[in-house]
Amino acid sequence: MGADHTRPAPSAPPGVRRILVATVVPLFVVTVIAALVLWPRDSRQADGGAEPARHHGTVTRVVTEPCPPTPEAPGAAEGPCGTVTVRVEQGPDSGQQVETPVPAGPGAPAVAVGDEVVLVQLADPADPTATSYQIAEHQRGKPLVWLVALFAAAIVAFGRLRGLAALAGLGASFAILLTFVVPGIAAGGSPLLIAITGSALIMFVVLYLTHGITAQTSVAVLGTLGSLVLTGLLGSLATAATHLTGFGSEEATTLSMYQRDVDLHGLLLAGIIIGSLGVLDDVTVTQAATVTELAHANPGLSRTQLYRAATRVGRAHIASTVNTIVLAYAGASLPLLLLLTADSRPVSQILSSEFLAQEIVRSAVATLGLVAAVPLTTALAALVATAGRGPADDPARDTGPAPTPRPSSDRDAALEALSASRPGGPSTPAPARWPDPERSTDTAW
Repeated sequence: MGADHTRPAPSAPPGVRRILVATVVPLFVVTVIAALVLWPRDSRQADGGAEPARHHGTVTRVVTEPCPPTPEAPGAAEGPCGTVTVRVEQGPDSGQQVETPVPAGPGAPAVAVGDEVVLVQLADPADPTATSYQIAEHQRGKPLVWLVALFAAAIVAFGRLRGLAALAGLGASFAILLTFVVPGIAAGGSPLLIAITGSALIMFVVLYLTHGITAQTSVAVLGTLGSLVLTGLLGSLATAATHLTGFGSEEATTLSMYQRDVDLHGLLLAGIIIGSLGVLDDVTVTQAATVTELAHANPGLSRTQLYRAATRVGRAHIASTVNTIVLAYAGASLPLLLLLTADSRPVSQILSSEFLAQEIVRSAVATLGLVAAVPLTTALAALVATAGRGPADDPARDTGPAPTPRPSSDRDAALEALSASRPGGPSTPAPARWPDPERSTDTAW
């Protein structure tokens, strides 16, 4: 596939590197200590005794028939009706053919011969020894594996070593979320503290793993960390001002029924912080790289000029990223938006209701943190890029003598010299192309 043609970032002066190390290393140590303190010690295991057994199977036959009338719908009963024959591939009945009713109802899977399905084994309350099977859903393991493999192959093929590092960073992000953030919140810890600590840990691991241990990456880390803290503060103020409780979604209400000690208000803040981390990484890395490339392409740019030029790039980036944030939240809440169209309440009441107000707070707070990341990261990057410059490195402060201008040549004298006879040879007239010494020679040359 060839080598990676990404040009490494220029090395910062030793003094700047020492300052960055003295700033970043203590922050990383504090993050690790906070993660160890907040790490969940009492992991709760879900009680799986009441869950019915689930086995894989393959549909071998589907028979549909008219639905019999019911007292609720004597004319036309809801369907479909019939039986499905499934070959069980797991469990005590592995290899046997079992019959199940055709799945019916809202969200029921449509099955055909050859489909790989998931069967739920149910026990008869009157006779626990008698069991029956129901089709729960389709098996999605193989399509998901192929999709993930295609996703990884495309990233590695395009990004090469950098793409491989990005996949490793993605794996580290999921590992931190699944082993620290989610269990910590489920164990009753503070969602806000856990989210900030987990996001900082993800930021350190992913940025340095993906972009290398450089001064440019350290600038992006500091800009991201500062923006994360600001996002958390703005989120706390916004949720307090709008009196959000965290019960604005059906998932939160269901969670409160199973785990009553989970702080849903803090969970809302945690979602805002973690959701904005990915976009903040993108913006801070872009701004740090932009300043570094501008300083490398034109070393004569002053600190202010670098800041202004990179900020113009940041404005264009923000203009598109803000729309991305809003559309991401709108896409995730599309069923909610469709539900609002059937609501007969005034628009002002709909917008101020909690389930929609929390989405507005999410988008607004994430955007404010994103906007703050641009000047913060750009200023830090400009300081690092211009640190260590001496007076001799600044062309604007060059006080040396001006170069002596080259004397203009006399065109007539040059023409005379060309027309003169050579020493010791016969006289040669001037070429025919220059019959007039006053004629312009631009075309001839």
